[in-house]
Amino acid sequence: MNYEGKKILIIGGTGTLGQHLTRYLLRDNPRVIRILSRDEYKQYEMQQTFAEYDQQLRFLVGDVRDGQRLNRAMEDIDYVFHLAAMKHVPFCEYNPFEAVQTNIIGTQNMIQAAIQNGVKKVLFTSTDKAIAPTNTYGASKLMAERLISAAQYQKGPKQTVFSSVRFGNVMGSRGSVIPLFCKQIQEKRMVTVTDLNMTRYMMTMTQAVTLMLKANELSQGGEVFVLKMPTILLSDLVDVVIEEVCQKYGIRDEIQIKEIGLRPGEKRYEELMTEEEKLIAWELPEMFIIPSVFTDKEEPALYPDAVKMVNREVNSHSEKPIDRETLRRWIMEERLI
Repeated sequence: MNYEGKKILIIGGTGTLGQHLTRYLLRDNPRVIRILSRDEYKQYEMQQTFAEYDQQLRFLVGDVRDGQRLNRAMEDIDYVFHLAAMKHVPFCEYNPFEAVQTNIIGTQNMIQAAIQNGVKKVLFTSTDKAIAPTNTYGASKLMAERLISAAQYQKGPKQTVFSSVRFGNVMGSRGSVIPLFCKQIQEKRMVTVTDLNMTRYMMTMTQAVTLMLKANELSQGGEVFVLKMPTILLSDLVDVVIEEVCQKYGIRDEIQIKEIGLRPGEKRYEELMTEEEKLIAWELPEMFIIPSVFTDKEEPALYPDAVKMVNREVNSHSEKPIDRETLRRWIMEERLI
């Protein structure tokens, strides 16, 4: 899909993923990209970083909880990428209704604004934590996914196409453990880890953005695109980060690793799909496609080259983790240390 001459809104665009997405989209020379977020300082920082594109970027301060603001931001927009969310698991546990207001009510506000303004396509970013959720964050994202899928069939004659993309941890994003580990090693000569046997789906920022745009291109309406992500063992990540940080900064002290146990609502491993979703999913080399419950699930022609998914385990504990050298290469290529 080419975004040349198009008008795009990125909600939550000042985050790390939003900034990478903005860079990718600018390659297609869109007419305008509006960045909506509620933190004016992050907006200022991003404006400085992207100063050369000041003719194409517009920075709008606003909150997804404010339906009127979203409606104004979406005027005359072609494509919407909805990245805004409360994402920090313990903060969502301690402030559950705040998570509801941002992740659920905010998503519904966005849906209403998109329908009213005749937006062509909306892509919502979800999480693997929405599967069998054990925490407020995952439950709120699952509800938001359901709102997106239902919106496709509650929009009446409007042409807006709604879809979701589900992925795991993105290396280097705000809240990622890698910057935290780096800081702890340099300042305290120690790393605090929840559980060294924990497994997680993790991908680089480049992989995440590339597959998001691929999903947006394929979307027909109401689907959840589940990105196939490599898994990592937390102990491997800790060891690689310690080695690289010590080498870079000439640290020769022994780095202590302290296990602190799971935080409220946290899982030891993540899942990509429910058992029911596996039964109806289609598969492409780089992603799974879960069709909307409202569509004909036996219609593969919508997705060229897709095949019916073979029912198998898709959780981070049952898949072989990537080796340490691949993990090291990704971290260095993304300049995370």
